[in-house]
Amino acid sequence: MPTTPYDPLRNPGPFDRALAAFGRALASLAGAAPSSRPLPVRGADADADEPVEMSQRRLSGALMRVNHVGEVCAQALYEAQAASTADPALEREFRAAALEEGDHLAWTRERLRELGARPSLLNPLWYAGSFAIGLAAGRMGDRISLGFMAETERQVESHLARHLDRLPPSDSRSRAIVAAMQEDEARHGEHARRLGGVDLPAPARWAMRAASKVMTTTAHYL
Repeated sequence: MPTTPYDPLRNPGPFDRALAAFGRALASLAGAAPSSRPLPVRGADADADEPVEMSQRRLSGALMRVNHVGEVCAQALYEAQAASTADPALEREFRAAALEEGDHLAWTRERLRELGARPSLLNPLWYAGSFAIGLAAGRMGDRISLGFMAETERQVESHLARHLDRLPPSDSRSRAIVAAMQEDEARHGEHARRLGGVDLPAPARWAMRAASKVMTTTAHYL
């Protein structure tokens, strides 16, 4: 009786999936992930509005480094949550969100380059930790995993609003990127709630804020 040849592209096995996930992790950490959307700008010529003072450029660089770390973490979280759900439709939802977050990753990486700043030295650690957290959330069930996604996006949206307040007014390029990211995060969070995400208990939300504070404070310098 003839058998259908094994096709890893249509029917990936556990090893193929793990290898693909490892490749996506390397792409995220190496800055090789492409953007599907152009870098956001404000006005006809955003390049004309750049922070001139060195102290302002350093501040913009530090804030964008923190935002870049957040997007590294987002890639890890969504990768783990996609891997831990048994629902193929929900896996596609997580991967679609990761694709848009991949734009944020590319935007912040490019902005760091423009500002002469570097990414966080601890990005591999941030990725590994976030992957473990995402895997734990996914193992608790789809509704909790979606609730974790919604709460994460809510906290990130609030964090980006604070960065808009702190970025130098002259840095229209960074501000355009952060504003576009904020819109996407709000939409992702709302979508997760519509898909059935539950509200997380207060202690879980507090723990998430505490972990985020450690990450953002450290990434500001490292």
